[in-house]
Amino acid sequence: MQSKIQLALVDDELLFRKGLLSILSKESDIEILFDAEDGNDLMNQLRVTKVIPEIIITDLKMPGINGVEVTKLIRKEFQDIKVIALTSYFSKPFIINMISIGAVAYLAKNSTPKFMLKTIREVHKKGFYYDEQVMKFIHEGLLNPSEEQKKSYFDNSYFTKREKEILNLICNQFNTNEIAEKLFISPRTVEGHRNNILTKTGSKNIAGLVVYAIQNKLVILEEQL
Repeated sequence: MQSKIQLALVDDELLFRKGLLSILSKESDIEILFDAEDGNDLMNQLRVTKVIPEIIITDLKMPGINGVEVTKLIRKEFQDIKVIALTSYFSKPFIINMISIGAVAYLAKNSTPKFMLKTIREVHKKGFYYDEQVMKFIHEGLLNPSEEQKKSYFDNSYFTKREKEILNLICNQFNTNEIAEKLFISPRTVEGHRNNILTKTGSKNIAGLVVYAIQNKLVILEEQL
């Protein structure tokens, strides 16, 4: 039996938070471990809970510790947790800022329940999910555009042919098993190459790897993204 996706939800708007909890609680593959009213409440609960959530969906605009600051704290203290940013401000600066500090997906508050559920499941399966618009922002080089000098760090011999193939598939949002099937290798081999790529790029997670690869023009994105 496949384990459930374990979530925590953070939003200071009680009615909105309860609405999300109602939607998510109906899904058989999702378990809500707890919800929090703001960043302070979240961090307090994380530090005492026996079961750490795999994914946290957090609002950005909250009193006290806001979503931006709480994402930084999570990345520092609980590096395995994947953060989905939730906000009514679907703008380039907000998106780019959240991605730069470690958010693995971005949800507008007016998103449909169907899209929210898809985002959660894609993050669970692949480690990140950037929809077409977010990928476009990254591809346009809006994230740390001044770091052009990093591009010269790479040459044709820096990555092996297999690493390049796997990197391209990761950035086109294929998961480990899908990559293994496409390349006729084992999932464990894929994971080994992926870990090598993370080390070579200095990325802490798959989301960071995707951003880094796109910025440095190491991959070609497929049109359906």
